[in-house]
Amino acid sequence: MRIRTLVAAAVLSTGLLACTEQAAPVAHAAVSGDAKALQAHLEFLASDALEGRDTGSRGHEIAAQYIVSNFKALGLEPAGDNGTYYQRIKFRRSSLKEGSASFSIDTGEEVVELEYGKEFLTGPSAYAEQSEVTAPVVFVGYGLVSEEFGLNDYANVDVDGKIVMMVSGRPADLPSEEGAHLNSSKKRFAAERGAVGIITLHTPAREEVRPFKVSAMYQRAPSVTWLNQEGEPNRAYKSLVGGAYIDFNAAEPLFAKAAISMDEVFAQLEKEQQPKPFELGVSVTLKLASEHDEISSPNVAAILPGSDPELKNEYVVYTAHSDHIGMTQDLSQDDHINNGAMDNASGVSVLLETARMFVESGERPKRSILFLSVTAEERGLLGADYFAHFPTVPLQQIVANVNLDMPVLLYDFADVIAFGSTHSTLGESVAEAAGQYGIELSEDPMPEQAIFTRSDHYPFVKKGVPAVFLMTGFTAKGEDENGGEIWGQFFAEHYHRPSDQPSLPINYEAGVVFTNINYEIGKTIANDAERPRWLADSFFADLD
Repeated sequence: MRIRTLVAAAVLSTGLLACTEQAAPVAHAAVSGDAKALQAHLEFLASDALEGRDTGSRGHEIAAQYIVSNFKALGLEPAGDNGTYYQRIKFRRSSLKEGSASFSIDTGEEVVELEYGKEFLTGPSAYAEQSEVTAPVVFVGYGLVSEEFGLNDYANVDVDGKIVMMVSGRPADLPSEEGAHLNSSKKRFAAERGAVGIITLHTPAREEVRPFKVSAMYQRAPSVTWLNQEGEPNRAYKSLVGGAYIDFNAAEPLFAKAAISMDEVFAQLEKEQQPKPFELGVSVTLKLASEHDEISSPNVAAILPGSDPELKNEYVVYTAHSDHIGMTQDLSQDDHINNGAMDNASGVSVLLETARMFVESGERPKRSILFLSVTAEERGLLGADYFAHFPTVPLQQIVANVNLDMPVLLYDFADVIAFGSTHSTLGESVAEAAGQYGIELSEDPMPEQAIFTRSDHYPFVKKGVPAVFLMTGFTAKGEDENGGEIWGQFFAEHYHRPSDQPSLPINYEAGVVFTNINYEIGKTIANDAERPRWLADSFFADLD
């Protein structure tokens, strides 16, 4: 998530949500979340002793053991591998070897060498220690394909065995969530058409949002991907041998032989026109060397079996990621531990309390409930993605996913946001559950962020499972609190920083309300005669 835009969205949305009328609370179940239990869970998971719970670290292993201990104490059945609570995942961590990256453009008249870090960026290969590709370059607009939105940036060009060059971003007229999904599929579109490399062109419009030099600051961080049972990296598209991100200030030689200039392409983008694909008439050579090592980290899974003889074979899955970003390398700070209290010790704490409520309610739901804490969310939703590819229960029997990621429990909230609620009948379940506690279900206050595609429910969505991502809304109950400002301040001052720790003014009573709503959502889904379904007009109802 980009902090600046999220903060702005929070502040701007406050005025829109502050006048929301609160529904009168109705009677609800006697079982309830417990503030002291939430505090105990959060303070342990976000303690300095766990050193930020980075994927593959000792601190995250301790967090996983803590979650398992709680599942055992509740009498939940193990739902990991080989009769355990653990689903152990192997990851490959790839790093770019210093000084190995090169990018050269052959125009037929001269060879132009670009400077890594200043004119182009690239990342390590998850497959090979040595990577090299030379091929002609074809411009493919945004690099998108969608029959529904009338997009085919590969129309009338052959990219088999070639390097494709595309501009960053997506057309402005695409809906945000659908556009974000298509944007995340660019590598797949290229690989399916035989491309051997991708060059992404950093545009002047992108420069205004995120300068090229800012992207360069984060370029040397290792990349991580999970490995399948054959030891192959997932979705790294082996056929794509090379990739680079090039600053438009250095890209002119790529258009030296083209019928359309780079400036003409940018002019089309400014007018919100769709650039057509065309041959560039030059070739590019991309080289780099990568270093690999393997790490291991677990998902933790447990099941509360359902009571109905038929429906117990279907599952409602709760997810919350247990990892965070570990230790900061910023030596200017005295505190180097990114504790991750709100991100996502709070979500895991709510998950654990939700599990206790189901066990102690005395009313076993009809469908089974699967509680899943996932690893490597901060590395790219990898733990959830692995589970979606290798589920420990039949995928077709998972009826819904309710995701808990970073409930900001710093104020007495009057509304909740459920990203994805407009795409399936789950929106009705959330509204009903929240209403029992006098809490409104608000619309997404920052649709431009496409958050529905940016947390652990998304891998389930891509497998066809209806999902919602529940978050505290921007409206506070009291006149002395401004929920949107508090939420925005958290992102500005504490998000992914050492100050996201238990010493924040955490409102555990608000956490109880959030937990109770979360429990009621799952209870409603688990006991409903019909399983949740995608709405007919939802783009996500029939993903490829």
